[in-house]
Amino acid sequence: MQYIDYYKVLGISKNADEKEIKKAFRKMARKYHPDLNKGDKESENKFKEVNEANEVLSNPENRKKYDKYGKDWQNADNIERAKSQRRTRQSSHQSGQQSYSQQDYSDFFESMFGGQTAGGFSGFSNRQTKFRGQDFHAELQLQLTDVYTSQKQTVTVNGKNLRFTIPAGVKDQQEIKIKGQGGPGANGGPNGDLYIRFTILNNTKFQREGDNLTANGDLNLYTSILGGDITIDTFKGKVKLKVKPGTENETKIKLKGKGFPKYKKEGLFGDLIIIYKIKIPKNLTQKEKDLFTQLTKLR
Repeated sequence: MQYIDYYKVLGISKNADEKEIKKAFRKMARKYHPDLNKGDKESENKFKEVNEANEVLSNPENRKKYDKYGKDWQNADNIERAKSQRRTRQSSHQSGQQSYSQQDYSDFFESMFGGQTAGGFSGFSNRQTKFRGQDFHAELQLQLTDVYTSQKQTVTVNGKNLRFTIPAGVKDQQEIKIKGQGGPGANGGPNGDLYIRFTILNNTKFQREGDNLTANGDLNLYTSILGGDITIDTFKGKVKLKVKPGTENETKIKLKGKGFPKYKKEGLFGDLIIIYKIKIPKNLTQKEKDLFTQLTKLR
């Protein structure tokens, strides 16, 4: 495997903290995203490298292994285990408690090279230890409008495009697991898993609170006093509301089932809370001022 300097890929120093890594990844992912560079093979390859770099450096355990072993970081556990076995045997040999045997060398080379013969040692046991692959971690940035309905999405993991379904209603910073899509296992061991964390950006006038949505509804002074019908926006269209006479500023009304879809509960939605904001008329004509003056005298 060719060595790739993941720090250089993200444009950060080796002392960068988690916040700096996250910021750099978002910047580079936006720059080289395939949707913004259609048909550009170089940008596509760069996008893959950026994802790989983030998968490794955003995970503290994987980053530690990468810093120590470079391109061989995925085999760090195997290497450490082999080193430990070698140190133990050397210590035992030096103390006179045990000498190396052909089987000792066999176990050592099996742990390092998956049971293949090495350095002329042959005829050893074919017994191999199975190792589970590394878990991968990725971050996916979406807009609030993107997760109102279920959708297909493609992510690049370790140079491979993976297409999966994002259920409607996924929440900000929610993490989902895709089993078996992490690093490959060793010696027939199972693959690791892929963990995807979602960052949801709000590109609407609605505020999301769990499965509920909140929004302001403008109300003119005359309708708030006399009552009447108004039309307001919901997340998926407009609805007409009847306003009661004497409605005060900051009055809240609940529209049941007009909120956000509930995660993995098809057909179920939260509520939409409308907060009335009364708009005071400005730039009154003299006649309007006279009428308001008459009203104050009547009251």
